[in-house]
Amino acid sequence: MRKAISSLVLISSIFISTFAPKAHASKFANQFVEFELPSGWVCILEGAEWVCQNQQDANKKKDAIIVLAAKIQGDQDSLDQYIGYLKNPKSYTTPQGKQVTSEVRYAQNKSIGEQSWVDALHLESEISGFYTRYLATVKDGIGILVTYSVNKNKYQEYTAMFETMVKSLKAFRRDGGLNAAPASSDLFKNAKVALSNDTVFGNIQGADDSKPKRKASLADDPMFFYGGIALVAIVAIMILKRRNK
Repeated sequence: MRKAISSLVLISSIFISTFAPKAHASKFANQFVEFELPSGWVCILEGAEWVCQNQQDANKKKDAIIVLAAKIQGDQDSLDQYIGYLKNPKSYTTPQGKQVTSEVRYAQNKSIGEQSWVDALHLESEISGFYTRYLATVKDGIGILVTYSVNKNKYQEYTAMFETMVKSLKAFRRDGGLNAAPASSDLFKNAKVALSNDTVFGNIQGADDSKPKRKASLADDPMFFYGGIALVAIVAIMILKRRNK
């Protein structure tokens, strides 16, 4: 009987290690940044900017969003100018006509690896009801901005995840296919335009996603996974009973 139980445990363990959903983060890289991306998150090029969201869970997709923007360095692109801009509240009008002025929680210089960045946190600077964390730097003649926006009610839930991404952030320049806006453009305005995109902004505000959704497969259902374990266990018991006759 002990041999039967041991064999059953071994078979179940093999099944779990082979077919269990993987929760490991993946590394995302484009022509100007690289960082650890959480499991289930995907980055898509939206015009001139990259937009990253949770594509695995439709509900969590509306909780948070990352926007990556880059431009050729102009006269307004320096760490001093970035921190000067981010130290001040931002005012705008929402699509619903509401006037909003952001609350600046902090704006400071931060070293990540060997790169100096400006790190700032605002409440309601880009999206009403959302915190936005800004990481901005200049590297090899390009200005780089990464914004992390999260629903203020979910801020604590996402803090550790965002911090992991920030710590893994690297800046560089790869000219091959570099997707950077011209020097005359505004780095922060470019990121704002990406967030204002109907598809991206609509997802956050709870509207239906206009993009085609991937059809869920049977393997995505957790009942399929646990049902599979039960099936393996039943088959293993039947085989062991026959051997013991």
